[in-house]
Amino acid sequence: MKKVLFVTHNGRFLVQFELNDIQILQELGYEVHCATNFEGETMRADAENTLKEHGVICHSIPIERSPLRLRENLNAYRALKSLLKKEHFAGVHCHTPMGGVVGRLAANAAHTAPVLYTAHGFHFYKGCPLKNRLIYQTAETFLARYTDAQITINQEDYAAAQKFPLRGKAYYVPGIGVDVKKISSVQVDRATKRAELGIPEDAFVFVSVGELNENKNHRTVIRAFANTDMTNSYYLICGEGELKQEHLKLAEELGVSDRVRFLGFRTDVSEILRACDCFVFPSFREGLSVSLMEAMAAGLPCIASRIRGNVDLLPDSRYLFESSDEAALCQLMCDVVDGVQVGQECARNKKTLEQYDVRNVSEQMKKIYTELLGD
Repeated sequence: MKKVLFVTHNGRFLVQFELNDIQILQELGYEVHCATNFEGETMRADAENTLKEHGVICHSIPIERSPLRLRENLNAYRALKSLLKKEHFAGVHCHTPMGGVVGRLAANAAHTAPVLYTAHGFHFYKGCPLKNRLIYQTAETFLARYTDAQITINQEDYAAAQKFPLRGKAYYVPGIGVDVKKISSVQVDRATKRAELGIPEDAFVFVSVGELNENKNHRTVIRAFANTDMTNSYYLICGEGELKQEHLKLAEELGVSDRVRFLGFRTDVSEILRACDCFVFPSFREGLSVSLMEAMAAGLPCIASRIRGNVDLLPDSRYLFESSDEAALCQLMCDVVDGVQVGQECARNKKTLEQYDVRNVSEQMKKIYTELLGD
């Protein structure tokens, strides 16, 4: 049986974002392997078990996320090169920046092709720090010579990839897709769910989904929310992260700790969305946000930062703002409560989302795999 190898720095990434691609390859008759870092965190071990349950053969290759971990990544490169020479894979599909670096270098050294690399948001982008361009854009330009398929998930990255000296060519695929039909059909009793969350039935509820870190920028939303003067409104955050205590303290200092709720990691996000009134997505950097697409599929009006990926999903939206502009966000939160063009926004979102449906994305990925790997 022909074999394909997925390479990334973190096993959880494959579970979160690549199970659909894995299934496509299995249905095409390939045995799927993965080379990734399963060491350390408990959740990584859980990821290995999940991948095995999906029929994936796992190889523990300790690729590190940081490009500064040179010794560790050199060891990972050597181990991966040895694996590639031993297994004779029909192709390699790399993900994440360091998975892409180590994977493409090892594949070239082992004379394994074709090599696919999906950029889930290049680490260089409009307005990024100069060091990002010096490190990441330089690396991507160099590694393009070892890349047969450069897959991008937003228009800004696709334009950048087309300028690379690729061995093959650049492709645009609209993300990993979302199951629009499944999400839009979720049924939940709003009053019951709100009671479970401790939210009044008549309150206006904003919600965000994402890790509590600097990039996700929940701090700006908390500040804007505190300035709205809407006492019968709440802000829910689904996610864990290193900034939780800082955000809790900020909400307390601003006098909104009773109306800003930190829900932690949730497995019922689709139900929570149905119990809310507006989705807020304030990130500084994204590739193409799954959580934003899920909120759109749930029928919520969406307020989002004007960044790469978000502008693809919300073209011509009046509910976009600059990531650090608290005043603009505060006004948009007030506008959505007042219903300003909310109906038009939601109708446009529903139409836009059709191209991001998982069925469409799967068909495009199947064509790419068939084109690169053969029948």
